[in-house]
Amino acid sequence: MARVRDIVKIMEKHFPLDLASPWDNCGLMLGSPDKEVQKVLLCLDLDAAGVEEVIAHAPDLVITHHPLFFKEFKKIDYNTPLGRLIRELITHDICVYSAHTNLDAASRGVNQILAEILELDDIKPLFPEKSEKLYKLVVFVPYSHVEEVRRAVNGAGAGYIGNYSDCSFRTPGIGTFKPGEGTNPFIGEKGKVEEVEEYRLETVVPEVLLSGVIDAMLEAHPYEEVAYDVYLLQNQGQVYCMGRQGYWKEETSLMECACHVKEKLGVEKLKIAGPPDKRIRKVAVIGGAGMSLISRLPKDIDLLITGDVKYHEVKEALNWGLAVIDAGHQETEEIVLPWIRDLLTRESQASGLDVEYIYMPGKKCFWNI
Repeated sequence: MARVRDIVKIMEKHFPLDLASPWDNCGLMLGSPDKEVQKVLLCLDLDAAGVEEVIAHAPDLVITHHPLFFKEFKKIDYNTPLGRLIRELITHDICVYSAHTNLDAASRGVNQILAEILELDDIKPLFPEKSEKLYKLVVFVPYSHVEEVRRAVNGAGAGYIGNYSDCSFRTPGIGTFKPGEGTNPFIGEKGKVEEVEEYRLETVVPEVLLSGVIDAMLEAHPYEEVAYDVYLLQNQGQVYCMGRQGYWKEETSLMECACHVKEKLGVEKLKIAGPPDKRIRKVAVIGGAGMSLISRLPKDIDLLITGDVKYHEVKEALNWGLAVIDAGHQETEEIVLPWIRDLLTRESQASGLDVEYIYMPGKKCFWNI
């Protein structure tokens, strides 16, 4: 039976909490990590107006993008919307986990998926702010258990190089050891030097997952005392940042860009700033609300696609010669949730966890006339 902690482990393998902004509130918002889980619901927000629909799905855990609460509070008043929401969630024993700015900044988070859905080419980080440290993990394993150990460390998140997973290397050799007093060797006898055919198994591990990978390795390894080495690498790991930049396959007009965005995101109406015939090649995307970052954009960006655009912000952008498409806060973030649902489904199945994942699209806050 899966537990909340198992789902959290998968989430934080891909969207580490240390990527979150200092002001943010991410992680397990409500409930116990030990609660058993059969059904998980993913949605953009949780609020008092929509909690009945959530309850109707009977999830054990809800994963949201926007946190259940940002600020500390001294009381839970059932006469307030937040108080009513918390009461309903506790009454129905529903846990809540939120991944917010850590999901925005992740190497395959909101902005990367948004850029891919819009079919940008040569996608790169927009504001490279942090790159993960990488470590080489080397462990010596008897032939009989090398596959078991390899699967354990890869299952805990080791072995990712770019878009390739389960990367490792092994070389055969002879290990020697002499068990001393008080030992209980898997192979060999106390007081006698043993020679054992072993593999040197090595793989790469990001710093945020190192402790968990070592724990998984030790659990799968048959030896009482495991010989392993950890080396800090100079290779650059994944770059984490808000936003992505890329290119359309061909230079096109702002009007044609807007039609493309509208189709790919399924948006009813867009707000567009800039001459309709402006030629666009290089594009920046920032899911949610990204206008506060326009002063940091590379000067060769022709178009910014984001949401929550205000009048004075767009005036500033136009003064910089930057076109803007406001595709909506909800519309530029919610697109990541079906992808996360599929990711969690694959990884749960690979780990033998029987969990159903469902995606609940959010209701639109606005309507148009």
